[in-house]
Amino acid sequence: MKCTKCGGKASIELRRHNAAFCASDFVEFFRNQVREAIRKYRMFGRDEHVLVAVSGGKDSLALWDALIADGYTTTGLYLDLGIFDYSVESHAKCEAFAESHGVPLIVSKVADEVGAPVPVIKQVTRRPPCSGCGLSKRYLMNRVALEHGFPVVATGHNLDDEAATLFGSVMHWQTDALPRQSPALAATHPKLVRRVKPLYRLSEREAAAYAFLRGIDYIVEECPFAAGATSIAHKEILTRMEEASPGAKHNFLFGFLDKARAAFERAEAVTLNECTRCGQVTTGTVCAFCKLSDQVKRAR
Repeated sequence: MKCTKCGGKASIELRRHNAAFCASDFVEFFRNQVREAIRKYRMFGRDEHVLVAVSGGKDSLALWDALIADGYTTTGLYLDLGIFDYSVESHAKCEAFAESHGVPLIVSKVADEVGAPVPVIKQVTRRPPCSGCGLSKRYLMNRVALEHGFPVVATGHNLDDEAATLFGSVMHWQTDALPRQSPALAATHPKLVRRVKPLYRLSEREAAAYAFLRGIDYIVEECPFAAGATSIAHKEILTRMEEASPGAKHNFLFGFLDKARAAFERAEAVTLNECTRCGQVTTGTVCAFCKLSDQVKRAR
């Protein structure tokens, strides 16, 4: 198998692109996909300081590496979820990456902000752990960015993640969620920063290949609470479709973004208020994060 670009020996085949690349040309292909994502959605400019949310996994560290290599000014943000040894190891991976690349890393502990780590939040709320975890991460990413003056937060969501999220929303016709299914969410309030996903054009497999070829040391284990998550089932279904028809995930997601997303945008504007407790943005009086914190404190 020959490299589509240089004709040398290929290291990886990308069936959905009907192409194969050697190591160096694949690294350049990966970075070009990130560049195209940033360009198309005007995610951020060269003069902006980007806060990169990192988990210690392959996707977020691959994104951080690609942005550093392309000359962007970046700072990492690691949210310590307090999930047993998993969080200890993932934290160590992020610290090691930041040190080896000479870039700053901000660490914020969920337990310090909510009053308990994710495992305890799960017990207190008696809801799936991903619920409280996702709420906490979204809130803290925005708040940390505001407090440190970052205009934009970049996350490592890839093509597989985005296609699976879209699949779940369509399965249940969650029409409120569909307008927010986008690689770039604008700041619609002075206390909201932009959120962008520069890896949306790249698959999980491609991110893993990039991390391997770049020698990035990342945590391989999945979050211990991921087992049984609906999103995992959706990914498995889409992967089977991809195996039968290469490009299925790409066509599903990109077809929605290019042809259908606008149809689900609501005409009426959502009224955004500032939480009376913490001052962050909410559609009500008290934000969901403060309510969660109250619930944890009462239980403890």
